[in-house]
Amino acid sequence: MLTDASATIDAVVEKHSDDLIEFRRDLHAHPELSWAERRTSDAVAERLAAAGLRVTRYDGTGLIAEVGEEGPLVGLRADLDALPVDDTTGQPWASTTPGVAHACGHDVHTAGLVGAGLALAEAHQRGQLIGRVRLLFQPAEEVMPGGALHLMDRGALDGVQRIFMLHCDPTVDVGHVGVRDGALTGAADALSVRLSGRGGHTSRPHLTEDLTFALGKLIVELPAILSRRLDPRAGVSVVWGMVRAGAAHNVIPGGGYAAGTVRMLDAVAWGEAESLVRVLIDEIVAPYGVTAEIDYKRGVPPVVNEHVSTELLGAAVRRVLGVEGHVSTTQSLGGEDFGWYLDRVPGAMGRLGTRTPGGPTYDLHQGNLTVDERATPIAARVLAEAALSAMVTAR
Repeated sequence: MLTDASATIDAVVEKHSDDLIEFRRDLHAHPELSWAERRTSDAVAERLAAAGLRVTRYDGTGLIAEVGEEGPLVGLRADLDALPVDDTTGQPWASTTPGVAHACGHDVHTAGLVGAGLALAEAHQRGQLIGRVRLLFQPAEEVMPGGALHLMDRGALDGVQRIFMLHCDPTVDVGHVGVRDGALTGAADALSVRLSGRGGHTSRPHLTEDLTFALGKLIVELPAILSRRLDPRAGVSVVWGMVRAGAAHNVIPGGGYAAGTVRMLDAVAWGEAESLVRVLIDEIVAPYGVTAEIDYKRGVPPVVNEHVSTELLGAAVRRVLGVEGHVSTTQSLGGEDFGWYLDRVPGAMGRLGTRTPGGPTYDLHQGNLTVDERATPIAARVLAEAALSAMVTAR
């Protein structure tokens, strides 16, 4: 039965390969920011409902679709949102929305999962499924703490026994998927600190609360101290993205601002980080008499691939792409709210190769991100195959 279903998946994805690529191009040309993915949700729902899947919409953005009637329930997830950057790819299907682009590959994720849904629906119609599959099309992955919680609060994980996803990786050649057991991505929190104090003339710093100096100490010392107060194996990283203070060379300002991210690979350290960061900031700026207003937003937990799920995903990759298509991958401090799902149910995330062999290596979250479009049908086949394997394991 599994062999028959796999053959059906191969045939259906091959049949729809060009359509899936065109669908991905359409999504790329019409990107939508987090919580605004209405057109994208409509387009996905229309295609899946036409194929006989049961579709449930959520508050205008995001949806789930199910195939199968009984048996083990497996989840597959894609994210819908784009980023607030300009598309500089120059492709015919470049973004038509100024300042918004699919610069993280979510268009590939979505089109790939639609393809998996079409293939699984056909397998179900042929009586080849021994379980059920729930496709989660999630809004707002690019904002903290992520749209995963939105779907989970509405029951999207109810009954799901295992869940999988693929994320584009522009450092891996198309035709390969990176798989890793255990920790894969890091926890990511957002930190902003607003300092205030008595300003004055730079010739008389002793009569001020030298806020600019205190801000400098903060941006240098917090990363250093935190790395000594948390287990170094946690891979803690504090990186500032914005630092602002003052408007003239001879004026000590009365206010300043710093914002950045706090990332780490360890869930235990993530649980300790916020309270420790707050204490350390107060201690760092206290000698200068300034006041710190701290805004710490817990973002997403680490993605930690569960062992059995990782094995199942790896087996799916090998069946679809051969042994050579299954490659190892390393940990990253990038955040991914798929970690919320893995806090609830076992699962695994793989890295989908999108680089054309011999071509340039792009970076995620950059407007020039260009993917080899052959990755889209590959994603469809791997995700559907992972679902099949998980059904067998759950019986």
